[in-house]
Amino acid sequence: MSNDIKTIAMPDEKGFFGDYGGSFIPPMLEDILSEISTAYDEISRDPSFHEELNMLYQDYVGRPSPIFHLKNLSAKVGGAQIYLKREDLNHTGAHKINHCLGEALLCKKMGKKKIIAETGAGQHGVALATAAVLVGLECDIYMGEIDIVKEHPNVVRMKILGANVIPVDRGTRTLKDAVDVAFEAYLGDPVNQLYAIGSVVGPHPFPKMVRDFQSVVGNEARVQFQDRYGKLPDNLVACVGGGSNAIGLFSAFLEDENVAMYGVEPSGRGFKDGDHAATLTKGSPGVLHGFKSYLLQDDKGEPLPVYSVASGLDYPGVGPQHSLLKDLGRVTYVTASDVEAIDSLFELSRTEGIIPAIESAHAVAFATKLAKDAGPDKTILVNLSGRGDKDIDFVVEQYGKEYGVE
Repeated sequence: MSNDIKTIAMPDEKGFFGDYGGSFIPPMLEDILSEISTAYDEISRDPSFHEELNMLYQDYVGRPSPIFHLKNLSAKVGGAQIYLKREDLNHTGAHKINHCLGEALLCKKMGKKKIIAETGAGQHGVALATAAVLVGLECDIYMGEIDIVKEHPNVVRMKILGANVIPVDRGTRTLKDAVDVAFEAYLGDPVNQLYAIGSVVGPHPFPKMVRDFQSVVGNEARVQFQDRYGKLPDNLVACVGGGSNAIGLFSAFLEDENVAMYGVEPSGRGFKDGDHAATLTKGSPGVLHGFKSYLLQDDKGEPLPVYSVASGLDYPGVGPQHSLLKDLGRVTYVTASDVEAIDSLFELSRTEGIIPAIESAHAVAFATKLAKDAGPDKTILVNLSGRGDKDIDFVVEQYGKEYGVE
């Protein structure tokens, strides 16, 4: 395993993590993104910005989020002890608020009037709409029609918060197409609005910026686990779509070679094209949405259709830093299926009283398998990236009878 932290800790000045990342954008956007990069670098060095953000993390979001030992589930599974980093307890119900507050503050300091974004599961949309209200910005959220139906509770929340939810009826009518339409809207007026990308994807500086804001998760977890248990966790597990919650947890542990890391992608209904979104498992390097990473693509370089029961994971690309970490062997990328994720959602609910988001349930599913093969002295820390309120109507409709919920 290569563990050159100087490489892992990139990006370089052009936004590359090794061979991945960068900025593959129309010439008209180069000056705009350069402005964003400069503004972000400036606030990164501004103690008053960090003081304001940290105050909001503490008093508005409710940070630090706790670590909870899953004693019941660990006993039932056998083997290693499983713990959760409870990002589901954040205000708005997921890790997304961590970077949305940072992006909204940046947008305000740049003098923009509106902040726009795509959303899949709706957690990024809710978090951004919340942050926009807080700092006084207009907010447009682009969301695929299929996801609007699946994630109805989050759509209602966004509208209550005053956001303009714009349905996307193009293509697969899911997350990738929402990104396409949101990006086009941004091109229409990059001067007065900021596109707040919802994960560690997109052209530079977004993968770096979102990672930096999400690193609060790993930084907290590292201190909390050592304070409580006197050592670091042996294993870290997080779901991976674009990869923001995973890189947020992993970033604080990259130099710790004794800490194994697992990113869990959705294998969906199987590995036939259009039945999964396991980008790092089945993809190859290419360019999409202004950056280079592993992609699910055809022989012409066009993105393949993707699918996951979790709306927040059905994206054909992945963050460029994850692509580098795969090549270096520092993180192991694995998969969990729809069936495994839904089963784990009910298992966690009925053993610990915690209903996870379907996205997060993919990580729980792999963690339970990992625990069975590990000794009782080993530990697994799972980033529970979101709560399942948004999913319960869909889950009951599709799976309720099977699990006795009718």
